[in-house]
Amino acid sequence: MGKIIYTINAIESLNRVIRKTTKTRSSFPTDDAATKLIYLAIRSFERTGRAVREWVAARNQFAILYPERFNR
Repeated sequence: MGKIIYTINAIESLNRVIRKTTKTRSSFPTDDAATKLIYLAIRSFERTGRAVREWVAARNQFAILYPERFNR
């Protein structure tokens, strides 16, 4: 059960980073601009070491389950 809680906390931490990043902007000129900003926020989150352990394995599994959401 501890690992589930840890994962949920990490996901909430990532959600907080994304909300904080998008909140500072009142609007985006295009959807692509918003997507790029969120992508950069996630990359920054991963580099800080706060990311979920085994995130790469989870991300790869999500790419298999939801291929339309991932660009290669």
